[in-house]
Amino acid sequence: MTLPATGDATFGRDVLAAAEPVLVDFTAGWCPPCVMVKPALERIAADLAGRLRVVTLDVDQHPGTAARYRVLGLPTLALFVGGELVTQLTGARPRAAILAAVEPHLAAAAAR
Repeated sequence: MTLPATGDATFGRDVLAAAEPVLVDFTAGWCPPCVMVKPALERIAADLAGRLRVVTLDVDQHPGTAARYRVLGLPTLALFVGGELVTQLTGARPRAAILAAVEPHLAAAAAR
């Protein structure tokens, strides 16, 4: 599964205006930990389809959005619910740790 990409020009539409929660993977092609976390993110995207959307944003190609959300380390995973940043993780994490950070926010979003 290939995760869809977003960028500076499409971030508002793809992430901030999305009906469902969106997990943004701030990444770069030269980043080994980013490559390590990609399979976990692909599995999360498949497992939580309909409850969570996962997209990538290349910080080298789209530095404006990365700067706006103060992305200083890679990978950074940022969860947006209703257009608001609700949690952010920096560094490669296993699937279980990502889910532990995301799941409480998905439950709250579903209750809205």
